[in-house]
Amino acid sequence: MTKSTFLNWVNTSWRMRFFLFWKLPAAWFMGINVRFCDGSKADVALPYGWRSQNPFRSTYFAAQCAAAELSTGLLALAALQERPPVSMLVIRMEAVFLKKASDTLVFTCTDGKSLEETIQRALDTGTGQEFRAASVGRLPDGTEAAQVWVTWSFRAKSANRKGIKQKASRKSAKAANFRDTFIDRSVPAGGKSTDFIE
Repeated sequence: MTKSTFLNWVNTSWRMRFFLFWKLPAAWFMGINVRFCDGSKADVALPYGWRSQNPFRSTYFAAQCAAAELSTGLLALAALQERPPVSMLVIRMEAVFLKKASDTLVFTCTDGKSLEETIQRALDTGTGQEFRAASVGRLPDGTEAAQVWVTWSFRAKSANRKGIKQKASRKSAKAANFRDTFIDRSVPAGGKSTDFIE
């Protein structure tokens, strides 16, 4: 899927609702919905109500974390489009709750560019890469109610890592061939090795 197609799909309400129902039913049940996503920034809304409440007449902290995670995950998924396969996994989550949330919260993440760079680095190196994405939850009046940090791990899938290793192996073989062809190692009577170009 192209990145533009993916973003069009994400920003189409009924398609995204169907995706949540199919793949993230808890988020669907809580009424989480995508307000906006362009690959650089994502806004995810969490309405306050019976499905997202806690016993203290405010929004349950786990529901807030779910909306925040989705705002970061959408940007990561957008960055994966038109690239070789990469696995992604949440490995850490941190949160600070600043104000009682008894109204709709909108979680905003603006780390799309950094996520894209991290994913590309994972593909280029063949090693796992981590990125700590930030999402801020705001009430309708703009007041910050929560700050959530989601650490994602990205790793090129096995076929990609194999290709990277083979490329590195070919480079090593070429370097070894160069040494064998042009450099003669000899040990004179003094016992010290010398390298010289023929």
